[in-house]
Amino acid sequence: MKIEQIYTGCLAQGAYYIESEGEVAIIDPLREVSPYVKKAQDNNAKIKYIFETHFHADFVSGHVTLSKQTGAPIVYGPLANPDFDAIIATDGQEFKLGKITIVALHTPGHTMESTTYLLKDENGKNHAIFSGDTLFLGDVGRPDLAQKAADMTQEQLAGLLYESLRSKIMTLADDVIVYPAHGAGSACGKNLSKQTVGTIGEQKETNYALRADMTKEEFIEEVTDGLLPPPQYFPLNVKMNKEGYDDIEDVLERGTRPLEPKEFEAIANETGAVILDVRHQNEFVKGHIPRSIFIGIDGSFAPWVGALIADVKQPILIVANEGREEETIIRLSRVGFDNTLGYLKGGFDAWKQHGFEYDTISSISADELKNTLEKEEVLVFDVRKDGEFKSEHVLNAHHTSLDYLNDYLSEFPEDKPFYVHCAGGYRSVIAASILKSRGIHNLVDITGGFAAIKEAGIPVTEYVCPSTL
Repeated sequence: MKIEQIYTGCLAQGAYYIESEGEVAIIDPLREVSPYVKKAQDNNAKIKYIFETHFHADFVSGHVTLSKQTGAPIVYGPLANPDFDAIIATDGQEFKLGKITIVALHTPGHTMESTTYLLKDENGKNHAIFSGDTLFLGDVGRPDLAQKAADMTQEQLAGLLYESLRSKIMTLADDVIVYPAHGAGSACGKNLSKQTVGTIGEQKETNYALRADMTKEEFIEEVTDGLLPPPQYFPLNVKMNKEGYDDIEDVLERGTRPLEPKEFEAIANETGAVILDVRHQNEFVKGHIPRSIFIGIDGSFAPWVGALIADVKQPILIVANEGREEETIIRLSRVGFDNTLGYLKGGFDAWKQHGFEYDTISSISADELKNTLEKEEVLVFDVRKDGEFKSEHVLNAHHTSLDYLNDYLSEFPEDKPFYVHCAGGYRSVIAASILKSRGIHNLVDITGGFAAIKEAGIPVTEYVCPSTL
C-alpha cells in the first residue's frame, strides 16, 4: 500500500494518490491531472477510482478531466447531484482497491454531500481517513458555504457537523491517521494548522471542535463565531465542480497566445480584459502598464486572484517574466479563471521598448516613514487581515483589509498623500495597483511592510497574541 499526499502550497490543498496491487485511487485531484496519470504509468498501475470529498468552493478539481482521460469513475458521497456521470456512494459503501478497502462515511455539515473516506488496510484494520473539509488539523470546515444550495442556516449545518464528527470520526481509534484537504492559509476554515498530516488522537487533544465535554450548542457557537464572508469566487467554483468545465489543454491553448504590445493593447481595449501582472512586486513598483493589477505568482497567487477579481469569466491578459506564462495560466485555472486571452510577448521590457506609456508606484523605506512621522501627521493604511491588525499595528493607523478593499475605496483620500503597508510588501503592492487602477494615485508604498516598520522603531500598539482575540 502506498499513500502520497500531493500538497499545493498556493491553495493550501492536499490531493492524495493511493495505490495497492497496481490499482490507484485519487482523492480531490487538482485541475491539471497529468502528474497523477504519469505517476500511475511510472508505477505500472491503473487509476481505478476518483474520489471527491465534496463540491469544492476554493478550487476547481481535476475530477472531470481525469475521468475522461482514464475511464475511472468519479465517486461522490450521498446527496451529491453532479451534472455528469458519477457513482453516488451510500453511507458505508465499500470500494476495493487491490488489497485495501476504502469506505465512504457520509459526514454532512461543511456541505450536505461532504464525505470522509476511511481506508482499511489489507487486514481490515482502520488505517487512515481522508477527511476533506469535514475535519482539518486544528479546525473543522466552515458551515456557511452550502447554505444557498441546502436551504439551511449555518447553525443548522454546524449542528450536522457536530453529529458527523462525533458519530463517524471521533469513534475511530486514536492511531488512525488524518489526511485533510487543506492546511493553514485556506479560507475553508478559521484556525487551520500548518501541519498537513495528523492522527485522531492528536486532534482529540488539540482541536477545539473535538473537545469531549463540548455540547452541540457550544460547538455551533464556536464554529460559527467570527466567520468572515467567503470570497466571491467560491460559488462559481462550486458550479464548475458540479457542472463540469473546459479541458485544461483547451484553456492552455487559448491562454498561451503571445501578443505583440500593439495587439495586446488593442485586445485589452476591445474586451475590457484585466491586465494581470504576475512579476515580483519590486519589478511592478518600478514600472508597469497603466491600470494593470499586480498579483505576484510567487505569493498566494490563486486565492488573491479569486478574492479580488472574483468573476471567473472575466477576460484576463497576462504580463509575466519569460518562461512563466504557462504556469500562470495553469494556476489561474485551478480557481476557475479560464478566460485568459494571451500574454505580452517579451514581457514588460517589450512594452517599454516599443515606447508605450507606463506607470510606477511611489515608495519609501520604513526609516523614511519614521522621519516623516516625526515631523508631521500622515495617513497610514494597513491592508493586512483583521487578526494581524488587532494583534499589533502602527499607532493611529487606518485598517482596510486587502480581502475587502474593493468595498471600501471611498475610505482612501484623493486630495492628499497617504501611505500603505502590509506585513512584508506583497499585499500592499496589490492594494496599490487596485487603487491606482481606480484613479487613486496619491499613495506611497512602504517597502518591507510591518516587519520593516517595527525594525525601524516606529511606535506600534502593544502586542496581543492572535489566539486570544
